[in-house]
Amino acid sequence: MNFNDLMGQLKQLNYSNLYHNDFFLTWDKTQDELMAVWTVADMLRRLRENNISPKVFDSGLGISIFRDNSTRTRFSFASACNLLGLEVQDFEEGKSQVAHGETVKETANMISFMADVIGIRDDMYIGKGHTYQKAVADYVDEGYREGVLEQRPTIVNLQCDIDHPTQTMADALHLINEFGGIENLKGKKIAMTWAYSPSYGKPLSVPQGIIGLMTRLGMDVVLAHPEGYEIMPEVEEIALKNAKEFGGSYTKTNSMQEAFKDADIVYPKSWAPFAAMQERTKLYGEGKFDEIKELEKQLLSQNAEHKDWACTEELMTTTKNGKALYMHCLPADITGLSCKEGEVDESVFDRYRVPLYKEASYKPYIIAAMIFLQKIKNPEVTLKDLFDQNKARLIR
Repeated sequence: MNFNDLMGQLKQLNYSNLYHNDFFLTWDKTQDELMAVWTVADMLRRLRENNISPKVFDSGLGISIFRDNSTRTRFSFASACNLLGLEVQDFEEGKSQVAHGETVKETANMISFMADVIGIRDDMYIGKGHTYQKAVADYVDEGYREGVLEQRPTIVNLQCDIDHPTQTMADALHLINEFGGIENLKGKKIAMTWAYSPSYGKPLSVPQGIIGLMTRLGMDVVLAHPEGYEIMPEVEEIALKNAKEFGGSYTKTNSMQEAFKDADIVYPKSWAPFAAMQERTKLYGEGKFDEIKELEKQLLSQNAEHKDWACTEELMTTTKNGKALYMHCLPADITGLSCKEGEVDESVFDRYRVPLYKEASYKPYIIAAMIFLQKIKNPEVTLKDLFDQNKARLIR
C-alpha cells in the first residue's frame, strides 16, 4: 500500500483509547488498535524510506530499562525514539541509587521529569516482570496526578515474563507484508514449536506472545513441545478464546513432526518449562543461589534429552510445498555455527537469513508506532501534515 492507502485504512479504525495509555499485552488491545499500530508502523516506514523526517518531538526523553541482555530490542527502542525526535537515556540500576535501596516508586518519578516514554524489558522471573512494569505505570500515573510530573510518560513493554508484544507485533507485520495483506493470513498454519538449545533459561514470552496474537488473525496455530515444557495455562486459555472468536484454531502436540506437517510458517524456538521458571523465581526470592545452580544443571540435562527437536532440512521438506516461512526472534542457536547442536540447521538458517533480518527490521517501526499513537492526540492530522509538507518527495 502507498501512503494514501494506509491513511485511508487508518481513518476506518477506532483506536482512540491508545492515546495516553500504555502497551503491556497484545490481548489487552482491540483488533482496531492492533491494526492501527501496524498501519502507522508502515506509514512511518514509508516516510523514513523517502527521507522524510517523522520527528514529532522537539525535546524529551525515551527511558530504557533493560533487566536482561538485549541487542535487537535495545537498538530498536533507541531507533524508534530517535525516529520521533526523542533522546534516549538507558537507566542502569547498578549505577543508580537502586543499589542503595531506592524504591521503585521513587525511581519511577525521578527518571520521568522530561520523559515521554519508558520502555521496560523484565523477562527473567515468572510473576515479576509484568508486575514491575505495571508498578512503574501506576507510580508515574500517581506522580502526574499529584503534579510532580508535568506529563505522564507512556510505558511500552519491551518484553516481560508473559508477553513480548513488540516482537510478536513485528512478526505479525512481517507476515502481513510477506503474504500480501492481513486477510491472507486467515487459515494459514503456523507452528510455534520448542527446539533444543544448549542453554536453559530462555523466556516463555515469545511462544506465549505468538499464540496470544496469531490466534487473533484467524490462523491455525499449533503449539508443539516435549512433555514437561508447558507454558502458562492462562495464556493458552486466551489463545483458545481467540481462536473461537476469530475463526482460526489453537491445538497442541508433543510432536515437532506433526506441527511442521503442511505448515505455512514455522517458528522453532527454545524456552524453559513454566514449572521450572516458577521454581527458579521462588529460589531467587529465598536467596537460595546454590539451589538455582543445581536447577540449571537439571534443566540442561533435561534439554539434552530432546536434541532431536531441531529445525532440520529434512523436517522443512514436510511443510507446505516444502517452502514454509522460517521465523525466529533471534539470536538462534545454529547447529554447526553458534553451537554444536541447536535449534536450527545452519543451511536452513542461512537460506532464510534475509527474511529473518526483514522480520527484525519491523520492530523499530512497531515501537515507534506504539509511542506515536500513545502520545499524539490526532495521529491522522499529524501524519497528513508530514505528508503534505513533503508530498513531492514521497515516491512510494
